[in-house]
Amino acid sequence: MQTILGANGIIGEELAKELRDKYTQEIKLVGRNPQKVHPDDLLFKADLLNAESVNKALENTQIAYLTVGLPYDSEIWLRDWVMIMENVIAACKQNNCKLVYFDNTYAYPQDSPIQTEKTPLESEGKKGRGKKMAAELLLKAIANKEIEAVICRAPEFYGPGKTKGLTNTLVFDNLKKGKNPKVFLKDNVLRTLIFTPDASKAMALIGNTSSAYGQTWHLPCDDNRLTYKQFIDEIANQLGRKIKYDVLSWWVLKIGSFFDKNLKETQELLPRYAIDNIFDSSKFKANFPDFKLTNYQDGIRIILSDYKIK
Repeated sequence: MQTILGANGIIGEELAKELRDKYTQEIKLVGRNPQKVHPDDLLFKADLLNAESVNKALENTQIAYLTVGLPYDSEIWLRDWVMIMENVIAACKQNNCKLVYFDNTYAYPQDSPIQTEKTPLESEGKKGRGKKMAAELLLKAIANKEIEAVICRAPEFYGPGKTKGLTNTLVFDNLKKGKNPKVFLKDNVLRTLIFTPDASKAMALIGNTSSAYGQTWHLPCDDNRLTYKQFIDEIANQLGRKIKYDVLSWWVLKIGSFFDKNLKETQELLPRYAIDNIFDSSKFKANFPDFKLTNYQDGIRIILSDYKIK
């Protein structure tokens, strides 16, 4: 049995498809209100903040994947990520199962020129500190050989379906509404984005590779990074029309944060949008050379089709 904790976000859904397609027919989806991705999926209602609930969810599980997403709220991240990780580690120990933790880059410094698996966890933001403490708990459990586990880390998402991320929200959602795309701070700095189906497929591969455990892995991204200007130019090229977009300044974003909670919660990430954001996934590519990666051009094409943008 392979179990996905927090199964109904885009990462969990794509992961469930990939696991069933290539690795196992026994899949359990866990969440407050889990929904089947495949008719044969097992469903289990659980609250990851409740230790007993998590322990029961992982009964008869060989590999657990922690892909839960919390509400985009600094206080919740600072409070709940540690509790969730403590509960999951304890449940994995009790049930003798492996853990694959899907993490993001919030705990990394906001001015790191190149992010690698060795980049220190030094974020000063509340969400970053919450993620740092959770990752450090797991790293300690790995070092002490309490459980077999692996950390899979990804940068900002872009992708089809229920994908959430600033690029989807500011660019594709606005295009779908007939509005101008928005760009934070600068349109001429490089961005590293990960295509959500790629992230899930890579995590399934790592989770089912015994030699991958005990490590941190950056999930694979296209190294031919684009600036937002180039990204939107590629969209325009595929649509065959010119696209106007707005670059939002620090001042505009600061004022907006007083009236928009989501914009306020994004403030700690803003320094990254003023510099090149280079997330290095060469370790994964060297160890899994046959993995088929989606380039930005194909990723954009898939999203435009999925969003029915013309």
